Amino acid sequence: MKRLAVLAAACALAFPLHAKQIASVNGEAITDDQLNQFVALLVEQGAQDSPELREQVKQEMIHRLVAVHAAQKAGIDKRPAVQQELELARQGILVRALIADHLEKNPVTDAKLQAEYDRIKAASGERKEYKVRHILVEDQKQAEDLLAQIKSKKISFEDAASQHSIDPGSGKNGGDLGWAPTSNYVPEFAKAVESLKKGATSEQPVQSQFGWHIIKVEDERPVEFPALDAVKPQLEEMMRQQQVVEFQKKLVEEADIKQD
Repeated sequence: MKRLAVLAAACALAFPLHAKQIASVNGEAITDDQLNQFVALLVEQGAQDSPELREQVKQEMIHRLVAVHAAQKAGIDKRPAVQQELELARQGILVRALIADHLEKNPVTDAKLQAEYDRIKAASGERKEYKVRHILVEDQKQAEDLLAQIKSKKISFEDAASQHSIDPGSGKNGGDLGWAPTSNYVPEFAKAVESLKKGATSEQPVQSQFGWHIIKVEDERPVEFPALDAVKPQLEEMMRQQQVVEFQKKLVEEADIKQD
């Protein structure tokens, strides 16, 4: 019933005078056309048309009209705050309808989706992702000592990470950060990763806001770009939002706006 009330409040519809009357409240008719259009709105929202739904809608329309008449009789509709709220609601309905009309007339076609997908894929270029291990410690001296031990093979990188790294996530896993693009890391860390060849360990500890890192790049590979089918819903929604932004911008640019 709450959904009925919300939808009823959001819709302002005009109906022919000759429509069949199914009820009246204080002499004001409720028509079969009104009922049908209200039901159609609910069906669009996922409801199932049925005699029970139609009776529910009919009773909701009667009760709302009773309440509207009572509000008008009490002069509530003349209150400035109520009039302002009604005007804002009217504007909101018109804006939503305008945008819906624009999107209906300018659909995101499969051709447009493919073109945007190809553009984004091309813009991603030769991006790589790296399989990285790191050891994080608090001070430079400790980092330098550990790095020297690793290079002299007195301790393995994995054991050094497990025993000394203060990174709670990767330390217990031998410093393993898994596969990720460098955009996932802070700039200092990312720059160091990109400078290292496959299998190499940083020559010097790298400082970041978190402390001092010893970094090892175990492997690298091109970032696998997702197939269009896998991202189609998200891409379509993004393009629809872009269309709305561009449409609103165009409306503002073409309007005669004066501000004090």
